[in-house]
Amino acid sequence: MRKLMGRSLLLMALVAPALPGIAQTLPAAVARDVPGLAPFGEGTMRFLGLKVYDVRLWTTMKTFTRMDPFALELVYDLSLSGRDIAERSIKEMRGQGHHDEAKLKRWGEEMAKIFPDIRQGDTLVGVSVPGKEARFYTREKFIAAVADPEFARAFFDIWLSEKASEPAVRDRLLGALASRPGRAK
Repeated sequence: MRKLMGRSLLLMALVAPALPGIAQTLPAAVARDVPGLAPFGEGTMRFLGLKVYDVRLWTTMKTFTRMDPFALELVYDLSLSGRDIAERSIKEMRGQGHHDEAKLKRWGEEMAKIFPDIRQGDTLVGVSVPGKEARFYTREKFIAAVADPEFARAFFDIWLSEKASEPAVRDRLLGALASRPGRAK
């Protein structure tokens, strides 16, 4: 009986997707550029109850650290323009405490050039190369790199900073939900 239950649990774990909408593998270009990335945490971003995207954090280590490369994969449930994504990113960066308007303008213009228009089901992946750059990919290809460590930190802080506008999503990405008092899984 115990053996049968163990097999059943193993089978369920193998066939049950971790998060609907997110593939269990990264785009080939990401896997080639940053080998060894594995899923770490995942969540769903909602706005006014509407699902915007599923997000997954991929790391090379069993514990998350910003000293090692990592990736954030977003699978969109809505259609959005690349410019809208860039503008929202700048708004989130301001919320993190970035107030150098000249720098924010430059970053916003760069993101607007990089980010494609998104349709439901499209994937964008951002890769942090610590101390160097942020790299961006679609499911099909590498898009561009922003060789500015300050931009990279500010961009990924949107999801990973203690000041994140969606702390529940941050907690799910970092696996912290169960470890905080008063929080349920």
